[in-house]
Amino acid sequence: MKVTVKVPATSANLGPGFDCLGLALPIYNTITIEETVLPGTGIEINLISDNDITDEAIFNNVPKDENSIVYKAVEMLYNSIGQEPSELKINIHSQIPITRGLGSSASVVVGALLAANKLLGSPADTAALLSIATEIEGHPDNVAPAILGGFILSSQEDSGLILTEKLNWPEDWDITVCIPDFELSTNIARSVLPDSVPIQDAVYNAKHLAMFIQAINTKNIKLMKKALHDRLHQPYREKLIPGMKEIMDVFKNEDNVIGTVLSGAGPSILVISHKYDLDKIKSTVKDIWESLSIKSDIRTLKIENNGAEIIEE
Repeated sequence: MKVTVKVPATSANLGPGFDCLGLALPIYNTITIEETVLPGTGIEINLISDNDITDEAIFNNVPKDENSIVYKAVEMLYNSIGQEPSELKINIHSQIPITRGLGSSASVVVGALLAANKLLGSPADTAALLSIATEIEGHPDNVAPAILGGFILSSQEDSGLILTEKLNWPEDWDITVCIPDFELSTNIARSVLPDSVPIQDAVYNAKHLAMFIQAINTKNIKLMKKALHDRLHQPYREKLIPGMKEIMDVFKNEDNVIGTVLSGAGPSILVISHKYDLDKIKSTVKDIWESLSIKSDIRTLKIENNGAEIIEE
């Protein structure tokens, strides 16, 4: 028996929503898990990339054995019901660029969990799958929209419980995803963040996150333009991302550009706009990065309201 799962890309943080906001995007990884019949073959993991922007050397260095997060996800699910994974073949068809802040690791974790769960007869419910995926990823901001789709507010409580709330992203607010051709690992992006921040910065982000949620609920563009500012992660990561400051500055005073934020830990950047010239956004970002000898893939996308889906079994 084999099961195939399609999982969307995700973008987390979105300015002030550090580790608690995330949305799904229509770029997909497809994960297939097949039970093999030959005893002793163990775990086989194969990766196929469909995008030109992922560095082949990085892709080839992704673990394909028991050290893979895909295997760890499957193992944790099996262990949760008192079993051990044995002979499995796992194929990962990748369209989400890795190390670009688009949830590529979350997508394969989620895909592996859903496929393995189906193979086992679906013993785990959505809450259990969210819990396992969060344990592997460290926080639910990417895994929640990957599983549930849409725009998600999430929190991991001290008890371990994962809380999620789906919010309605305004349909006429465009999201332009700007993906540079250089990588930035989450570990490096995390390493530049301080262990503590001034109380003024924590309060600043709390206020702006509240403004963000209200702006979403009321479709208030003027409020959202103010809400998208952040002091917890973007100022520290800016030095790791060539062109980020220039891109943010150039759109700062454009009336119909709502705001510019890092996608996850970066280096991809989201430009959120309303009835703005989308070709101008693309050419502006492309020109800034090209002046720094950086190639890019820039796409305007709608939110993917469907999360991970089993497409074949």
